Amino acid sequence: MKRIGLLSDTHGTVHSRTAEFFATCDEIWHAGDIGNETVVEQLEAMKPLRAVYGNIDGGKLRIDFPEYAVFEVEGLRVLIIHIGGYPGRYNPKARALIQKYHPGLFISGHSHILKVMPDKKHNLLHINPGAAGNSGFHKKITLVRFNIEKGRVNNLDVLDIDRKKMI
Repeated sequence: MKRIGLLSDTHGTVHSRTAEFFATCDEIWHAGDIGNETVVEQLEAMKPLRAVYGNIDGGKLRIDFPEYAVFEVEGLRVLIIHIGGYPGRYNPKARALIQKYHPGLFISGHSHILKVMPDKKHNLLHINPGAAGNSGFHKKITLVRFNIEKGRVNNLDVLDIDRKKMI
């Protein structure tokens, strides 16, 4: 079993409650719009990090991280891309990657809206962890953690913080 901490859209800010929420996790996954290298350093100080770059990320972040990532954990194929859409409304690139790699878990960010949705057509679970940073229109800061065991996601928890309480 692996315990995963998932976030997106930090836009240069790691909330002070992130380390505590991810303390029991084995890895942290970031679904893009990291914002700066300081965020990477802070997250890597907590746990091993897997990340993709987002549309606001430039320079070194685009060199250090891929546009999308496909990998397997505990028998589950995972696809992460920053801009992907959601079941029934995938963007063309995400749809093509889903058709090519057939993931059991599809993760994207960008919308700043937390969504956890099954996609019966593609036989996968879609997770958008919402926004973990302080830049954007969202009113809530959200982070997600879950287990992957025997090819399945379970025990999913959400940290939901009023954005006004950023500190």
